[in-house]
Amino acid sequence: MSEELLEMRHLSMTFPGVKALDDVSVSVQGGEVVALVGQNGSGKSTLVKILAGLHEPDPGSEIELGTGPDGEPVRIHFIHQDLGLVGGLSTIENLDLNRSHGYRVMLPARRHEQRQRAEELIGGFGVSFDVGRPIIDLTAEERTIVAIARALDGWDHARNVLVLDEPTAALAAGEVQKLFAAVREVAERGAGVIFISHRLDEVVELADRVVVLRDGHLIADVARGEFDHDELVHLIAGAIINVESEKEHRERAEPVMSARGIRGKTIRSLDLELYEGEVVGVSGVLGSGREELASILFGGGEGEVDELRIDDRVITRRDPRTAIALGIAYVPGDRHRYGAVMTMSARENMTLPRMRPLQRVLGRLDQPAERREVKSWIERVDVRPADPDRALSLFSGGNQQKVVLAKWLRNDPKVLLMDEPTQGVDVGAKAGIFQLIAGAASSGAAVLIASSDAKELAVICDRVLVMREGELGAEIGKSELSEARIVSASLGGSSTSGRRVKVDDRSG
Repeated sequence: MSEELLEMRHLSMTFPGVKALDDVSVSVQGGEVVALVGQNGSGKSTLVKILAGLHEPDPGSEIELGTGPDGEPVRIHFIHQDLGLVGGLSTIENLDLNRSHGYRVMLPARRHEQRQRAEELIGGFGVSFDVGRPIIDLTAEERTIVAIARALDGWDHARNVLVLDEPTAALAAGEVQKLFAAVREVAERGAGVIFISHRLDEVVELADRVVVLRDGHLIADVARGEFDHDELVHLIAGAIINVESEKEHRERAEPVMSARGIRGKTIRSLDLELYEGEVVGVSGVLGSGREELASILFGGGEGEVDELRIDDRVITRRDPRTAIALGIAYVPGDRHRYGAVMTMSARENMTLPRMRPLQRVLGRLDQPAERREVKSWIERVDVRPADPDRALSLFSGGNQQKVVLAKWLRNDPKVLLMDEPTQGVDVGAKAGIFQLIAGAASSGAAVLIASSDAKELAVICDRVLVMREGELGAEIGKSELSEARIVSASLGGSSTSGRRVKVDDRSG
């Protein structure tokens, strides 16, 4: 048996009010691919950030690195989902950024040697392309190979650990197989690989061992031959569920919004109807299309809609200005970049989308009227501190989100589109945001929530649409809605597996 390159013992990590990891022990041996799986919030990201040195684990946690053939220490190398490459530079230049040049740092670069070295590194993975082209012009597969080659370049020995975080998210099926060949090559050289992915078919194909986390606990550590796709669904979701049950067919009035032929970067084809007073969730793993749907419907994302109707009226123009005029509101997932102006005050942010009712003759702002309205909304959504003139950047994440919500709710929207509405929000603020969403639906709005948090969708939604590979994979009605069912549908699980693995189910 190969020696252990990395051993984590009794790993725990506590954030204020949250136990992100609780007594997790995992090892990685040379020559093996260990898949790390679990739904969002399971502790995967926390574990990786501890390995990367971004978090300091709780006292009592131990991380031990092995040694190479000549006693050199094992090193951990990371390839994150965004790959960390510089798009305007070539493969040669990106690889060169990773090297120490010693005394040659002040001397002219040896271009021929750099190109030859880059071609050798890339060729070692069985591929060939022009290493002088800018990274931005390469395919997703080629960029991923460059990232792996850069991570491996300069290793003193092969017995190191390579961590791959969702490396296939942007790859097509054929490209995935080439990546897998590269990963197997790395393992065959003696490295240990930690492979993080939501795509369980890939995990089953590639992994020698699978480690399952749920709610910060180690649920299972199983070797190849002891798991299959459906068994992993069970371990991750905590239940075996038949997700192919017949969809609900309820008699409803005409939809407030209907969209036919929705397409985007990831979404291949989707039809959608939203009804007055209902809260519809959209779930799916990263890359399923879930993350771009709300933006496309608002007219702000890169995508197309063959036919969009609001109250049975065909909408021919799609852009945010038109959407706002039609009564469509959008709360984006990244409020700092797209949802608010952080340097402006809470008052200014709250009134920004619709200022005309607050304007006097000649367009001057009626400041007393603005302050009265903002004060009313601050009290209504419970922003703390209740200071309308405070810069939004000085509020907590939860209170920032309440301001973003209030700026749209004051427009009395017909359709409220939300992307990750509780992301970066503490538990107390989440409850308040849930109340605001429920209140909007009670007032007649059709609400769509795209979220990676299955537990929250199960709590607040009337039905949930589950995206898989850019299309609708399942629709779950209220009577069958649960966190486990959503997760299972997202992962493409079925109930055909009769085998069970012993589970440490301390998380309940």
